[in-house]
Amino acid sequence: MTIFSSTTLKLSRKRKNLFQYLAAITANLGIICSEMHYGWTSPSLPILLSGNYTFTISSEEGSWLVVAPLLGAILGAFITGMIVDIFGRKKLVILSSVPFLFSWLFIAWAKSSVLMFVGRFMAGMTDGLSFTAVPMYLGEIAEPKIRGLIASVCPVCIILGILLINIFGSFLSITTTAYVGTIAPILLLVTFIWMPESPYFYLMRGKVEDARRSLQVFRGTEDVQVELERISEAVRKQNDNRGKCMDLLTVKSNRQAIIIAFGLRGVQQLSGTTAIIFYCKKIFEESSDFISPSLATIIYFLVQLILSALASIIVDFSGRRPLLIISITGTAMALFLNGAYLYVKDCTDIDTTSLNFLPLIALLSFVVVFSVGLQTIPLLIMGEVFPTNVKAFALCSADIYYSVIVTIISKLFHWSNDQFGMYVPFFAFGICCVLGLVFILLFVPETKGKTLEDIQRELKGEKRQYLF
Repeated sequence: MTIFSSTTLKLSRKRKNLFQYLAAITANLGIICSEMHYGWTSPSLPILLSGNYTFTISSEEGSWLVVAPLLGAILGAFITGMIVDIFGRKKLVILSSVPFLFSWLFIAWAKSSVLMFVGRFMAGMTDGLSFTAVPMYLGEIAEPKIRGLIASVCPVCIILGILLINIFGSFLSITTTAYVGTIAPILLLVTFIWMPESPYFYLMRGKVEDARRSLQVFRGTEDVQVELERISEAVRKQNDNRGKCMDLLTVKSNRQAIIIAFGLRGVQQLSGTTAIIFYCKKIFEESSDFISPSLATIIYFLVQLILSALASIIVDFSGRRPLLIISITGTAMALFLNGAYLYVKDCTDIDTTSLNFLPLIALLSFVVVFSVGLQTIPLLIMGEVFPTNVKAFALCSADIYYSVIVTIISKLFHWSNDQFGMYVPFFAFGICCVLGLVFILLFVPETKGKTLEDIQRELKGEKRQYLF
C-alpha cells in the first residue's frame, strides 16, 4: 500500500523532501524496536540478579541474556542478505514488526530465563533484518544533499530506543515494560506501510514506471526524468555485473569498501559503547554513589540522544572525517579518565570520596564526544560505500560482523570486570580508540555531498581528497 496521489505530487518546494523525512522516521521505528531490546538489560538485569523478580538468574545466565540478541542477529542478517533483493526493502521492514511484537510478549510471559532468552534471540534475528533493510532503503531514497541527515536518523533512533527502555524499566516492572515495548512494532506496521518502495529496487526488477512514481513522491515533483535516467544507468551497469557474495572480496573497490565500512564499525564498537549500554546501570553502581544509578543512566542516554540528533544535522555541513577525528580523540581521553579513577579507587589506598563525581563527568564526556561522530557516521558511511549489486551481501555481512564483535567485547567486559576490576576494560577501550584514530586518518574518505555513483568512481581508482 503506497500513496501516489496527485496531491502528493503538488508539494511546495519547501516541503519537497517531506516523504524522505517521513520514510526515515517510520522505517526507523524498526530500529527503535531493536534497540529497546539492547537497552533492556541495563535496568532489568540488576532486578533479575537480585532476586526481586518471579525467578532469579545467575551472573553467567545474565551475561548470556545480554548477548542473546547478538546471536540471533547473526542468523537474521544471513537470511536477510539472501532475500532482501527478492522481496524488497519495504516488505521486509514491514514484516519485521511481527517478530518484534512477539519477542516482547515472550519476555512478558516468561516464567524462566529460557523463554526470555528465546524472546531476545527472536528480537536479535529481526534486528538482523532491520539493520540490513533499513539503511539500504534510506540510502537509496535520499537525495545526496540530505543523505547524511536521512541516514543519521538511524543512529539517533538507536539511542532513542535505548533511552525509552531505560526510562520505562526504571519506573515499571519487567512485565509491564515488556507490554509497553509492543507499542513500537505496532506503530511500525501501521505507519511504514504507506511509504513507497525504493526506486533502486523497482529498477532492479525492471519496474520503470513504479520507480518513476516512487521518485516523484520522494522528490515532491513530477520532473524526475534526469535522476531516473541516472539511477537506471547505474542499476543497469550493476545488473550487468550482477553481484555475488564473493565479489565483496574479488572486486578491488568492494575490498576497499569493506576495509572502510567494517574497519569503522569495528573502531566504533571497540570504544566499548555497546558494552557500556548493556551494563550502564551496573557501571554507575560500581563506580560512584554521587548520583542514583537509574538517574545517571537516564541522563547518560538523554545526553547521547540530544548530541546524536545534533550530529545528524551538522554531518552534511561539516563532513564525515572532521567529526570522526574529533569524536574518537575525545572518546579516548574520557575512557582513560574513567579508567584512571577506577584504578585509583580500587587498587590504591587513596581516598576518592571527594572525586566521586568523576565517573559521571567522564562517562558524560564520553557520550558527548562519541555522539558527535562515532555514533552516527559509521552507519552512514556503510550505506554509502557499497554498490547496489552487492549492498545486500555487504550489509548482511556487516551485521554478522557487528554481532560477533559485540558479543566478544561484551563477554570480555563481563570477564575482565569480574577477574581484574572495571578499570581494565576502560583502559583497553581507550587504547583501541587511539589505534582507531590512526585507522581513520589513513583509510576513511570524505563522502560529504557526493552521489553514490561518485563514491563508487572514487573507490575504483580516482585520487581521494582528505582534509588532513
